[in-house]
Amino acid sequence: MFSIVIPSWNNLAYLKLCVESLQRHSQFNHEIIVHLNDGSDGSLAWIQAQGIKYTQSDKNVGVCLSVNHLFAQAKHDWVLYMNDDMVAAPGWDKAFVDAIQSVDTDLALFFGTLIQPETNDHPDIIKQNFGTSPENFDETAFLKHYRLDGRGDKEGASLQPTLVHKKWWTMVGGYSLEFSPGMSSDDDLLMKFWVAGCRNFRVVGASRFYHFGCASTGRIKHNQGGHIFVMKWGITQLEFYRYILPTLRQPDGGKTANNPYNAVRATWLGKLRRLRYTLRYNYPLEGIEAWDALPGRGEWREGN
Repeated sequence: MFSIVIPSWNNLAYLKLCVESLQRHSQFNHEIIVHLNDGSDGSLAWIQAQGIKYTQSDKNVGVCLSVNHLFAQAKHDWVLYMNDDMVAAPGWDKAFVDAIQSVDTDLALFFGTLIQPETNDHPDIIKQNFGTSPENFDETAFLKHYRLDGRGDKEGASLQPTLVHKKWWTMVGGYSLEFSPGMSSDDDLLMKFWVAGCRNFRVVGASRFYHFGCASTGRIKHNQGGHIFVMKWGITQLEFYRYILPTLRQPDGGKTANNPYNAVRATWLGKLRRLRYTLRYNYPLEGIEAWDALPGRGEWREGN
């Protein structure tokens, strides 16, 4: 069984569809935990009526704080992080279980396969249009055709849903708060797992989810995630995906004679970007307004 953690920010219609799909289409009895950012749209009342475990902050604290807090509440070893604008398809969890059992380590990251109306040419996303919101979602067509694309597993990294062992999430420190409210926090997390020695990154073809897309991110002020990534790691995100993640396919898993300790070495492009950003910007923590909502510095609540 998994612990499923879902951050939500006043998206009641999406949240209902997400949770109900998990309850109907799961083969195992998973733990579901929701973090409600605000929840004044009726989300809090609905979660309480359903008897679902939840945490709540009185303002939107962003993805990094929300998800880290949810992971701390999870009771199972394997934790799935997904967004509230996703709908689970039948068999999603059995496919993840099979993936876990196919490797001999818990230092692994598994990703669901998304189905979206638009893909922006992303190779790991299936393009099928079953609606753009809960109001026009065609569930009948979705359940009939979600397996139409016959792709299988693919080695590599993607976005949510993300399945990870709680031990390793804690080991690498979860989402880094300098990326609050959350832009580029996923790429930073992948890098931290790579540095920790993870060489098992897999998009699971049979674990499928419909994704409406950007139900919350369009409402927030974005942090300069790409800039922060370069300042932290000394390489760009594009270089990370092009030159570091592919090393997991090498026989030695990327541990070459010139890099025996998984060290991230700054590139010339990274160095130039660092210099440029240092001269151009003063780097405040973009999500500093979330500080007042940290435990002990605002109203955080838990239920069930």
